[in-house]
Amino acid sequence: MEYKNHLNKDKKLASILIEHSFELNHRKNVPLQLMASIMSQQLSTKVADVIFKRFIALYDNKEPSTIQVRDTPVETLRSIGLSGQKAAYIHNVAAFFIENKLTDARLHKMDNETLMTTLTQIKGVGKWTTEMLLMFTLGREDIFPVDDLGIQQGMCMLYKINIENKKEMMAQMEKVAQKWKPYRTYACLHIWRWKDEMKKQNKLL
Repeated sequence: MEYKNHLNKDKKLASILIEHSFELNHRKNVPLQLMASIMSQQLSTKVADVIFKRFIALYDNKEPSTIQVRDTPVETLRSIGLSGQKAAYIHNVAAFFIENKLTDARLHKMDNETLMTTLTQIKGVGKWTTEMLLMFTLGREDIFPVDDLGIQQGMCMLYKINIENKKEMMAQMEKVAQKWKPYRTYACLHIWRWKDEMKKQNKLL
């Protein structure tokens, strides 16, 4: 694959690229994907899936419109297992998309920086959440979530980066990731996968 040809120039990264390849997908209904991301924060994948299914069930198992979500009482959202704060954040997403007439088509036309600036205006939507949306919903190829714990753990192990000084650690991570442009998303996907494999083998604390 084209991205591998480029990333293989980094010899340490090349060592974990061999067995697997990734393709990025473009998913529809961006506001719903953003809401799902908020729901899943600080939860296991299994619990997050259960809550999202309950959420969809509120709308006869059909994807709701932003207007439907905005008009759903907080008490109803809390009844499926969401905290009051998360329920409020989900309302914030719905209201923001309605007020700003944001559509999937408009978002797909925005560059990464504009998207980040636009979506982080929503209370409850931070930099990391937006980066995950860019990678997994909008299929952007060059995103580097330096604040992600899994990426930090994986890179520090693969590149022997010292974790004692967080500022220096992140600066080194950014320096390494510069070599991956314009395919930083793919590099991260491989690092996440490799880190999880190492964890299963008890090679990563």
